[in-house]
Amino acid sequence: MTPRLNPFAAAPAPMKAWLDYSLGVVDCGLEKSLLELVKIRASQVNGCANCLHMHTLDARKNGETEERIYLLDAWRESPLYTDRERAALGWTEALTKLSETRAPDDVYQAMKAQFTEEEEVKLTLMIVVINGWNRVAEGFRFVHPVAAAAKAA
Repeated sequence: MTPRLNPFAAAPAPMKAWLDYSLGVVDCGLEKSLLELVKIRASQVNGCANCLHMHTLDARKNGETEERIYLLDAWRESPLYTDRERAALGWTEALTKLSETRAPDDVYQAMKAQFTEEEEVKLTLMIVVINGWNRVAEGFRFVHPVAAAAKAA
């Protein structure tokens, strides 16, 4: 994949504003482990290799297990995720695939049962942020870092 342009160089002010907004949402008070799962799952759905690379590394640094990262794509079939995580992942998928799902009531009710109203907003904004970054990264063809050993292979 060939990068198209560097949006930070092309439009530094709005990109800085977007980054600052994003960092504010990430620092919203929800569990970091939950937010990383949300970022990974949305990035899986959107096929964003750059964001998957970044957020799986971040999740590992924060203590996430390899098993939970590997099974995230099949979270419905795995007992490794809490009810709160399941609710967040369902809401993540519903909003990431909004044109297909229309944010169904049953998915919203499952999320509502696990989160306060304030947390619902924070979670929703996190989903908006990661989907926005996926679109920037995919649209401009960001390339994730590649380890030297992989380059040599």
